[in-house]
Amino acid sequence: MPQVMEFKLPDLGEGLTEAEIVRWLVAVGDVVAIDQPVVEVETAKAMVEVPCPYGGVVTARFGEEGTELPVGAPLITVAVGASSLPAEAPAAQAAEAEGAGNVPRPLIGYGEDHSRPARRRRVRPVTAAVSAPVVAAPVAPVAPVAPAVPVAAPAPAGPVPVISPLVRKLAKDGGVDLRALTGSGPDGLILRVDVEAALAALRAPEPAPAAAESPTAAAQGERIPLKGLRGLVADKLSRSRREIPDATCWVDADATELMAARAAMNAVDGPKISVLALLARICTAALARYPELNSTVDLEANEIVRLPAVHLGFAAQTERGLMVPVVRDAQHRSPESLSAEFARLTELARTGKLTPADLTGGTFTLNNYGVFGVDGSTPIINHPEAAMLGVGRIVPKPWVHEGELAVRKVVQLSLTFDHRVCDGGTAGGFLRYVADCVESPAVLLRSL
Repeated sequence: MPQVMEFKLPDLGEGLTEAEIVRWLVAVGDVVAIDQPVVEVETAKAMVEVPCPYGGVVTARFGEEGTELPVGAPLITVAVGASSLPAEAPAAQAAEAEGAGNVPRPLIGYGEDHSRPARRRRVRPVTAAVSAPVVAAPVAPVAPVAPAVPVAAPAPAGPVPVISPLVRKLAKDGGVDLRALTGSGPDGLILRVDVEAALAALRAPEPAPAAAESPTAAAQGERIPLKGLRGLVADKLSRSRREIPDATCWVDADATELMAARAAMNAVDGPKISVLALLARICTAALARYPELNSTVDLEANEIVRLPAVHLGFAAQTERGLMVPVVRDAQHRSPESLSAEFARLTELARTGKLTPADLTGGTFTLNNYGVFGVDGSTPIINHPEAAMLGVGRIVPKPWVHEGELAVRKVVQLSLTFDHRVCDGGTAGGFLRYVADCVESPAVLLRSL
């Protein structure tokens, strides 16, 4: 007699309390092995494939694609034990299903994080529509030649090239058939702009009488839920403003020599080096001189904690919103290594494949808002870090160089810092050192 085990949505770490089902990877009646991914979910931070700690036959799935579930809600049930497997199941699967491996164990990469207190957030209760299994059947003893569950899963529809569940929901709410769209993204990927264009076509206005529109209704405007990634960013920025007494200083720097040095580096064979990588290398050297800015404040202990390693975050704008991937141990990386890691993490961010580990643990953030065509900004610190360096666009400007007016490549650098961890003299010294390295890369070489 097989034993039916219920697998619930695990704690995905970092205080996340809910996730949205993006894609089921198994159907009712499928044989699964221990730690086999069974569902792809999207949290406010990343897309994650969730593995099941049981081996056996899937007897029920809970929640449809696009449904948001709280942590602890049922995901699937699995009939474990050799008798639950079809006769044609591989011997290795049968042994795994019947052995001690079916004892629940923590999932690799998930589970509770006790290194810091979890942020309290409201957990939405599981409604009847969510908690009801999509396909379920009672489990009973069966002959070895037949699956434990006689009810087959419904045949899935043809694949639709959509990654984001937000895009899928936008189409569903607006009555847009995704199968009728041709995506403008890579490999025909359907993007939000494609759905919005289809919605605009569907809503092509017929001129309505002027009296038909209520002034009150027109004044209400569009309401956009502050949830998911946007909600997480809002929470973090609000907490930063509430808890951190921040201050900002800035300076203009002549980046002509830095750009010339980069051009010379990239003129030889080998990996190409990005401007962001050079700025990151300068930051790590500056943090070695001013370690106060690579720290955090422990409010409970009333202490400043200076951190031994530089885990460098960098702002990346994606279709899902603003993300801050983290480059681990950036202080030990060369410009070539930094360039490669920035490129790798940026690609993962654009394709929605960053894991929670890629987005957490940063100690200092580099924000290149110059890519948006702006000169300056006052960054909000990425809580619980102590500082963020902002970099504007590098553009030709009039500049006094060696006593004469010349056209030089100028950039504005801004540093927002936690005034609890240091005073203005330390912040100014850090920013001045960064500017000196930008203006004369030889300064950096002398400090190594």
